[in-house]
Amino acid sequence: MADQIGIEIRNLYKIFGPRAAELMEKVRAGATKTELNEQHHHVLGLNNINMSMAAGQIHVIMGLSGSGKSTLIRHINRLIDPTAGEVMVGGENVVGMSKEALREFRRHQTAMVFQKFALLPNRTVLENTYYGLEIQGVPHAKRVDAAMRWIERVGLKGFEKKYPNQLSGGMQQRVGLARALSNDAPILLMDEAYSALDPLIRVDMQTVLLDLQKEIRKTVVFITHDLDEALRLGDSIAILRDGEIIQQGTSQDIVLRPADAYIENFVREVNRGRVIRADAAMAALNGAEPPAGRVSGSNTLDDAGRIMVQNGMTRLAVIDDHSGQPVGVLTMEAIMAAITRHNAAA
Repeated sequence: MADQIGIEIRNLYKIFGPRAAELMEKVRAGATKTELNEQHHHVLGLNNINMSMAAGQIHVIMGLSGSGKSTLIRHINRLIDPTAGEVMVGGENVVGMSKEALREFRRHQTAMVFQKFALLPNRTVLENTYYGLEIQGVPHAKRVDAAMRWIERVGLKGFEKKYPNQLSGGMQQRVGLARALSNDAPILLMDEAYSALDPLIRVDMQTVLLDLQKEIRKTVVFITHDLDEALRLGDSIAILRDGEIIQQGTSQDIVLRPADAYIENFVREVNRGRVIRADAAMAALNGAEPPAGRVSGSNTLDDAGRIMVQNGMTRLAVIDDHSGQPVGVLTMEAIMAAITRHNAAA
């Protein structure tokens, strides 16, 4: 298993157009995306992006079409060169890499899963899966062993001799995921990877990723325009608009403390019971004896409410995931208040 590597993005700008470097001063002085387009016929793709992505976690970047999310992920493996800024991966600036160093970085440090699957139609599932290892010059027997292991892990054992046109969309995306994992790169880039899938298959693939992540602990950068997907997958979430980060934080931060009316509109229809954790709605014990019933702090309010109903309880002790000790108390009243509460901006 490859070592874990974090990502740090510092003061990253991207202006599309022939006078990009010249227009940087105007952007730094406050020129908006609309102004740059209307007055100078250039597109502001990214505007002063600063992000820290901890190693071994899933980092979701979300936003509507044109927000800059796909532009941002393509800077991490430098498929796009920035106008200004740094992309630090494992302490090394990707922006400053030579062509040779960048080629090695892409081969060994990152793997990518695409929205349109990007499978080679004339290759079998097995051959598609070990394609990256073949490019790296890995011996045939070793790459077959690695590919077969991941084919089985993503649920495609028995399909290794099939061709892409013999598979459903969900199965093709599993091949894409197996191919990325076979490279054993520490960073997994997923650009709208599940957006082309039907809703039920999409949820199934989210489950596959979450289950695998418990084992592989990759640094995953996942792009989506779907808030429910972001809230389910993300250890951290960054929401973009017009090339700028509007809010960064956990799912709890986004739902409970939206930064502005734009974010509030995003989270308005979210099923809060499936997102808010028990430890976000609990009250302190303050020396009181904890209730007999227990729920993990990372469980959702839906989970806690189900435990209460099934056991005829109205109160539960909330248990810290790390220490295993009671850290608070959660009541049915607190659950209902957290689920139904709206911010003043709503």
